[in-house]
Amino acid sequence: MKPQSYDLIGDIHGQYDKLEALLLHLGYQPGPMRQQKRIEERPLPESWRHPENRKVIFLGDYIDRGPQVREVLVTVRGMCDTGDALAIMGNHEYNAVCYHTPDGNGGWLRPRTERNREQTMATRTFFGKTRQGYREWPQWLEWMKSLPLLLDLGNLRCVHACWDAKRLKLLEGKSLTDEAFLRLSATKNTPEHRAIENVLKGPEVPATEGNMFRDKEGTYRSTVRARWWDIREGLSIGDIAMPPGSLNDDYPVEWWQLRRLPNYGPDEPPVFFGHYWIPDNAPRAPLAANVVCLDFSAGLAGPLVAYRWDGVSAVSANNFITCPIP
Repeated sequence: MKPQSYDLIGDIHGQYDKLEALLLHLGYQPGPMRQQKRIEERPLPESWRHPENRKVIFLGDYIDRGPQVREVLVTVRGMCDTGDALAIMGNHEYNAVCYHTPDGNGGWLRPRTERNREQTMATRTFFGKTRQGYREWPQWLEWMKSLPLLLDLGNLRCVHACWDAKRLKLLEGKSLTDEAFLRLSATKNTPEHRAIENVLKGPEVPATEGNMFRDKEGTYRSTVRARWWDIREGLSIGDIAMPPGSLNDDYPVEWWQLRRLPNYGPDEPPVFFGHYWIPDNAPRAPLAANVVCLDFSAGLAGPLVAYRWDGVSAVSANNFITCPIP
């Protein structure tokens, strides 16, 4: 029996125009338009369907940054509801849930710092500027809570940031709809918090002392997002920094730090993820023989990128699909 074919799509971040253009480029056809409740709403198809019964897998981070957050959410959820897509949680959906959940002590599970407010500005601005948006937002939060933290389809795997087998075992069967689990996941130093941090945000290692650097948003950081495959002794901090080539630091990583990193094996099924903001001018190619990142900075000026998967265990640069930015 022929396996289901999928088109995997990386972080969208409120860029509906890029999503629409990519779906059309991939051959998906829009269904009937939804009935508009308000005349100023943008009309959107009820779903997008492929004539060859392909399905989309969305890899998380649907909100924030871009101006068309609601359009993206409506499209992703609509395709999931009609069986034309699967979707997993990204760290931005997780952050949104925590940002809007009281901690019981007069604060919030995600502190409302200036940086956190700025990161969520695009989403909060849209859903806060009309009565309809304000009424809708709690429903979207409940939908985000229900998103799975991973997909293991046997011959392919999907996660937002890191396939950490040890942490994923702890998260198996868990959902943010369980309030007790949600609160544990947002409480520092709990096993649940460490698992969520690794799976949705990726492991990190300290940069060389004094070697702070600016990330894509200009924030100074003293820790480096680290890769979690092909881990071996003798690697430098620059070797494991994500995205590849983002940090010029040849100081060796301590052996105990390397051992704490997940190490996805070469014989494991292909795994797909987003999160890491690979530069838009980087080659569209696998990071390893069974490791594919599909975040090429679409939330900023980069393109939205897909991977066409047809049941083949070996991944190839030929299967990356990039649509010109509209």
